[in-house]
Amino acid sequence: MEKVAISLEKIDLDYDEEADVLYMSFGEPREAKDSVEVEDGAIYRIADNEVIVITITDFKARTLKNRLL
Repeated sequence: MEKVAISLEKIDLDYDEEADVLYMSFGEPREAKDSVEVEDGAIYRIADNEVIVITITDFKARTLKNRLL
């Protein structure tokens, strides 16, 4: 994967408890042109060479597992 930027001017967090998914959005809302799964359950959504959303599935399970280690 080539290098991409992340805008830290505006960060929005949205957690879907029912689906156990965390969405981190950067900058103004835009439509993603591409997506890359950087590891199992961690997806970068990209537009114009910038990461605009990071999606993390099984978020609660991941954070609880890390607390137990």
